[in-house]
Amino acid sequence: MTNDIGGIIFDAFRNATGRSTGRAEIESWMHSLQYMDRVLNDDEIPHDAGVAIEYHLPQTSKRIDFILTGRGRDQRESAVLVELKQWQKTELTQSDAVVITRFKHGSTEVLHPSYQAWSYKRLLEDFNQTVQEEQIGLFPCAYLHNYDDDGVITHPFYSDHIKRAPIFLKPDALKLQQFIKTHVKYGDSTRIMYRIEHGKIKPSKKLADELASMLKGNREFVLIDDQKVVFEKAKRLAEQASEHTKKVLIVEGGPGTGKSVLAINLLVALTEREFVVQYVSRNSAPRLVYEAKLIGHFRKTHISNMFSGSGSYHAVAPNAFDCLIVDEAHRLNEKSGMFSHLGENQIKEIINASKLSVFFIDEDQKVTLKDIGDKEAIRNWAKKLGAEVVEMSLESQFRCNGSNGYLAWLDNNLQIRRTANEVLDIREYDFRIIDTPSELHDLIKAKNKNNKARMVAGYCWDWISKKKPLLKDIVIGDYKATWNLETDGQAWIIKPDSVSEVGCIHTCQGLEVDYIGVIVGPDFVVREGKVETRPAERSKMDKSIQGWKKLVKEVPDGGVLRIDAIIKNTYRTLMTRGQKGCYVYFVDDETRRYFAERLQFGPAAESIIEKSILPSHEEAVDLPFRRLGSEEARPYVNCVPLYDLKVAAGGFSNEQQMDGCDWVELPEEFRPRKGLFVAQVVGESMNRRIPYGAWCLFREEKGGSRNGKVVLASHREIADTDTSCHYTVKIYESTKEIQDDGTWRHTSIILRPDSYLPGYEPIVLNEEQADDLRVIGELVAVLG
Repeated sequence: MTNDIGGIIFDAFRNATGRSTGRAEIESWMHSLQYMDRVLNDDEIPHDAGVAIEYHLPQTSKRIDFILTGRGRDQRESAVLVELKQWQKTELTQSDAVVITRFKHGSTEVLHPSYQAWSYKRLLEDFNQTVQEEQIGLFPCAYLHNYDDDGVITHPFYSDHIKRAPIFLKPDALKLQQFIKTHVKYGDSTRIMYRIEHGKIKPSKKLADELASMLKGNREFVLIDDQKVVFEKAKRLAEQASEHTKKVLIVEGGPGTGKSVLAINLLVALTEREFVVQYVSRNSAPRLVYEAKLIGHFRKTHISNMFSGSGSYHAVAPNAFDCLIVDEAHRLNEKSGMFSHLGENQIKEIINASKLSVFFIDEDQKVTLKDIGDKEAIRNWAKKLGAEVVEMSLESQFRCNGSNGYLAWLDNNLQIRRTANEVLDIREYDFRIIDTPSELHDLIKAKNKNNKARMVAGYCWDWISKKKPLLKDIVIGDYKATWNLETDGQAWIIKPDSVSEVGCIHTCQGLEVDYIGVIVGPDFVVREGKVETRPAERSKMDKSIQGWKKLVKEVPDGGVLRIDAIIKNTYRTLMTRGQKGCYVYFVDDETRRYFAERLQFGPAAESIIEKSILPSHEEAVDLPFRRLGSEEARPYVNCVPLYDLKVAAGGFSNEQQMDGCDWVELPEEFRPRKGLFVAQVVGESMNRRIPYGAWCLFREEKGGSRNGKVVLASHREIADTDTSCHYTVKIYESTKEIQDDGTWRHTSIILRPDSYLPGYEPIVLNEEQADDLRVIGELVAVLG
């Protein structure tokens, strides 16, 4: 007999896990278990109940402090899960299920104990086949044996979580006793914990169905083009992967190629197939945002268990997961933990923990000195761990108005790499340079009609409002603004009122909005045509380049190049968050002039920007082209056909024959060539881009990807039966399915309006109808 409870548990822990632990944790066992001993000292709690201490949850580094098993009054097998805390004080936050408490190294945000206990219950219910099929009742609670109720830990803000897992404080030992006796009245004669421990790990059908229902009908998660190809390949690799045939899939894609959308689809699809899967990211912002988009709110749910930080796998057994899906893999770090003291290498640990590891990566989005994720490092670790590597890429651009030209122009002028795109034609993408930060912020607020416009900036201003909320962080002349509120956390970009604040790289990477406003700070300037990055202008509170002076001193050339790349990549990332437009204010005048000189403004561009929002009665009546007579017209040399076609942008309209056309001379910036034609668009359903009655230049359909493009299309079935064909102008979107023979087929096509006016609905064509759709042409420009 011994009273060394800490030593007994430590020896058992080390034998079970092969790992050691710190003195602080051993002391916590000693202290907390004394209180549990007193609670259990009751004749009505069966002496032959099962007990588990520090039970390790499979596929995680999490442990349940105390479990008591037996049978309830109804003879149902049950387990009481107890989360033990030695806390004495907490602080309220405005983040769901989060409190602040003090540890040895200072105060930090942590999960509320009730949510923590309940989440462990849901992990077992969602992933342990024994619990699922044998209907073992799980009853979570939290016991804070040193805590006198101060109204914080029991605040009504946390009431939903406390209802699901009651919290017992210092004076509540008898209440905890009663809770246990309610659920464990009889002893454990059927080795409940042994059966749970050896239960097969697989997602429950209920969880899979719930995830699938969240994705169904959610337009933000539809797969298009090469996303679908990668999706199907990843599913096949998951089927092939095993402990002996590990697989690694590297998917490279630039900003806006749909990496995160694909990652979420994989999470759901593989869970439906009963694979044990998690979505992983280094930065918490993508996890929080995509979780919120799936479930439709910001509150914590059991779905949160499907999302994990990249530092969670240093203590996970090999091949514990069927698949780990790593988004923003370029952001992976070497070490894990708050103080970067755990594990060896996150890439290694992720590959080790999973039979299939999927890494979504863009090496040009490394934005801190700690970012180690690159393809070569992934290949090297895969080889060491005996995993086969498959590499794929995403090319189709769904952000920046689908303009690869904008991305190439940005790379060229940020001087990340030389491209042929020295000048940006703003007809491709709504890029504007704004004179003042106040005008910029006002413009973003005006664009924030669907909560999809935000302001961001380089981290060149201290976050003083974090501790002094009444002070402003970013002050530029008369303009004053604060960084994103700490209460919004990493989900800032989708919080309803956050348009009034300014975000930074850490709250927007991996995410997108319709319109992004960017303040380029003094850390990025241009002098005589050459970009200069100035790390000293960064805020000292920004940890992304912390230690840069030491790095440059120790490795002069390499250090300077790394810092230079991080600052350039930061602005590249910020300036590619906008799906429809990017508006920029440059703090430095010479930098502003440098970018302004590299924009192309033409008559057609002015027409799009200035006239597309005018009501129809204010439009000019003069034709934007000259009709040519037969003696003057040289088809496709000095003119293109003008079809007498009233294309209805408000829906399918009556056909007017496309033969017997006139010929017109185009504005000088367009070169006539075969395949181009002009038609008039009538209707208001595209008035964000095409004013009512505007004359538009189209290019005949030649195949290739149409997604995100404005097309002129016809369909025979969705029309008046008295006419043989009907036309419409809409934004084209499609989903495809890869068949067994390698070919593909459309599963649906959506022709989407883009109007300032309500009432215009997308035209949705199912698989059968999609086969009859004829795309006649793609919009080139609005002529006037």
